[in-house]
Amino acid sequence: MTDTSGDTITETPLRIRRATIDHLRPVVELDARITGQAKPEYWADIFERYGSRRVDQRFFLVADAADRPDEPALMGLIVGEVRGWEFGSEPCGWIFAVSVDPDQRQKRIGEKLFRAMCDEFRNVGINTVRTMVQRQSTLHMSFFRGEGMVAGPYIQLEMNLDDA
Repeated sequence: MTDTSGDTITETPLRIRRATIDHLRPVVELDARITGQAKPEYWADIFERYGSRRVDQRFFLVADAADRPDEPALMGLIVGEVRGWEFGSEPCGWIFAVSVDPDQRQKRIGEKLFRAMCDEFRNVGINTVRTMVQRQSTLHMSFFRGEGMVAGPYIQLEMNLDDA
């Protein structure tokens, strides 16, 4: 299979499932490889909030190799939740973290994680998905646009409190 640039895309047999406490260390390691910063406290909090509470509307999913069931070789992750009512918004799914091991990119892992998250949202009656990306993040912008996401009905506003 090839993508639109002509590059070959290799599909990897994946197992996508809810994160467990055993995934916490590999999640921290993956994030540190990508961002250059280890944030174990941050990810412990994310796991506690999205991996163990209100699991009917919060989803912390991980992808690992289906052909290595005893190895927690983390290939990617996605985190999201059902949110609603802020500023008149109907409940919708929000994705606020997605990461794929840089050595595993171009294997449709992000796409499969995204679709699995969308399935989780659909299963609880949600039909709209939102996220937020930095304008200069071409990797994330391209990924989400490639999955069919477009600009939504809200505009993000911000203010620097040091200037106020």
